[in-house]
Amino acid sequence: MREIVLDTETTGFDPESGDRIVEIGAVELMGHVATGRTYHQYINPERSMPQGAFEIHGLGDEFLADKPKFAQVGRAFLDFIGDAKLVIHNAAFDIKFLNAELKWMKLPQIPWEQAIDTLEIARKRFPGSPASLDALCRRFNIDNSSRTLHGALLDSEILAEVYLELIGGRQPDFGLSTQSQAATGSDQGRWTPKPRSAPLPSRLSEKESAAHAEFVSKLGDAALWSKA
Repeated sequence: MREIVLDTETTGFDPESGDRIVEIGAVELMGHVATGRTYHQYINPERSMPQGAFEIHGLGDEFLADKPKFAQVGRAFLDFIGDAKLVIHNAAFDIKFLNAELKWMKLPQIPWEQAIDTLEIARKRFPGSPASLDALCRRFNIDNSSRTLHGALLDSEILAEVYLELIGGRQPDFGLSTQSQAATGSDQGRWTPKPRSAPLPSRLSEKESAAHAEFVSKLGDAALWSKA
């Protein structure tokens, strides 16, 4: 199964008000394993950069002035993603911008059902907890220290790791990918599962642990919990 982990940077929040995409970054996964193929493109938005947006991603007018316009790269972008599922954090935002740009070019729109929203997955798995990309990196002990500013390709690479944790760990296919690599004698461009540098904290509070211990103590020495 082919998936594309994707992120964009923009001049603001609303393409219908004149905001545009200024960067696209994407990472290809096959069977939940990175292939090493990426897509990365800076884009001239054909308008000035608002200060608020510049403070988020650091992409200014001078830097973007000689970059291609979306009309010059839109077809190549569609060719890269194909019909793969698009893994996006807050997918509604990125799909809204991508479809606006594609509409202006009279190119096919990206169907909403093609997107997998990791923000929605995180909110379902951890209701009531922060679900930003930074918060999920902290939860899963993923190093994002190089993320001083938002960047589409870097954020896609980080999101790929977060996504694999959200769906059940960095190797959800139970080692089949590693066996396949061994058979071919190649691991180029693929992630190697590694242990966490520190275990995740217990989700039980001290009060819950004490209540459990008190309950077990009342079961007697023959209770299985006492032998565990």
